[in-house]
Amino acid sequence: MNPKKCCQEIYFLLFILLFSHFASAQTVVADSAGNVIVGDITVEGNHRTRTGIIMREMDIRRGDSLTTETLKEKLEIDRRKVINTNLFITVDLLTKPNPDSVHTDIRIVVKERWYFIILPVFQLADRNFNEWWYERKRDLSRTTYGVYLSYGNVTGRADKLRFLAEFGFIPKFELAYTLPYIDKAQKTGITVGTSYSINKNTAFRTWRDKLQYLSSEDINRERFYTYVSLTRRNKYYTFHSVDLRWSYLTISDTIAKLNPNYLLNGDKRQRYFQLTYTYSYDKRDNAQYALQGQTAGLQISKTGLLPSDDVNTLYLYGSYRKFIPLGKKWFFNTNVRGRVSFPKRQPYTQTVGLGYRNDLVRGYELYVIDGQDYALIKNELKYRLFSIQKHFSFIPVRQFNTIPLAAYINTFADAGYVKNSYPEFSNTKLGNSTLYGAGAGLDVVTFYNIVARFNVTLNGLGERRFFFNLAREF
Repeated sequence: MNPKKCCQEIYFLLFILLFSHFASAQTVVADSAGNVIVGDITVEGNHRTRTGIIMREMDIRRGDSLTTETLKEKLEIDRRKVINTNLFITVDLLTKPNPDSVHTDIRIVVKERWYFIILPVFQLADRNFNEWWYERKRDLSRTTYGVYLSYGNVTGRADKLRFLAEFGFIPKFELAYTLPYIDKAQKTGITVGTSYSINKNTAFRTWRDKLQYLSSEDINRERFYTYVSLTRRNKYYTFHSVDLRWSYLTISDTIAKLNPNYLLNGDKRQRYFQLTYTYSYDKRDNAQYALQGQTAGLQISKTGLLPSDDVNTLYLYGSYRKFIPLGKKWFFNTNVRGRVSFPKRQPYTQTVGLGYRNDLVRGYELYVIDGQDYALIKNELKYRLFSIQKHFSFIPVRQFNTIPLAAYINTFADAGYVKNSYPEFSNTKLGNSTLYGAGAGLDVVTFYNIVARFNVTLNGLGERRFFFNLAREF
């Protein structure tokens, strides 16, 4: 064979192979104008979740004509919406050419969570870990123990059944079922639930901005409530809900004497209906730990719907949070929220200020500032140290063999104000004054929405503290 001709054939073969490689690596098919026409959209990896639940989150539809860059942006937005259903560990939206060489197909590849969870419960009965550590001297009797059952995605429609049985410091039993979509349009959902709890050791009042407890072997507080909530999701990021509940609360003679304002006028029983409307807008890149986007909320609640109800109050609550990426690794967020309530003369159980859950000025974790109205602003600047996702093939359960892990260092500055119309009832020193807090810390984020926070804070009283918090965020 002619050596020259042989070399030409080899070069030609290599060219064909190289061209074939690039052709197979092509993921989109663009027309002469640079537009991509969306073809088939398929879902993979949804062993339990119904395809319609995933497609409900998708804005992209078959037949859409988009530029390559617009397609890329929309795919990322849709991926975030699917991951924010909290049904999956990972979500990937991949493209490939359709066999007709005209359309571009989209593959939605998901990895489902482990939906049936039975966990032993061992937790603190106090408001947070820091109050238990510093104020309650790490008293192990102030703990609850029991079992928590969560059966998510029961029918594959993102529904969830929850059961909780706790014993110890505060025995409690809860049962709830949520079905996010009960209509064909997949816009209306429902939740029904009930709860029963008893207290022997009870916080009967707030005094000098600290909770005061009555320790006893007798039952001093008993509470039962049941509720039904309807939710409406007309658009991807907008939610409406209406919650109707009936509550029944009784306290002992001792609590009524120690704090006549607990239920007002020394009463020992409180029964009422409560109707609450909530509007929320949630457009975050990740509901687990947001770095970009915004949320807004408004809540209006009327306690006491019937003339026979023992309570008659109204409150309005609003919040807004903005997440701003400042670069590849720097992020900023600001959060403004506030609450007003009427009338100002309220039972102790309905008087809500700062100090519970995340409604607090960081640095004041050990304080409860009661009041009828409050305002709060929180600011945070953070830097991402790393964000990785490791797959461990030796773990046989697929829902646990992919572990995301991220860490952020942060600095923060908060301010708040609580208006207390009856400061003599709690002898407050922090109410009716501006509160300031600042600090720095480390956030560690991992799977199943678990976030560990380690903070060093300085508050307006000059107190320096180290605080730790471990929680699941949504």
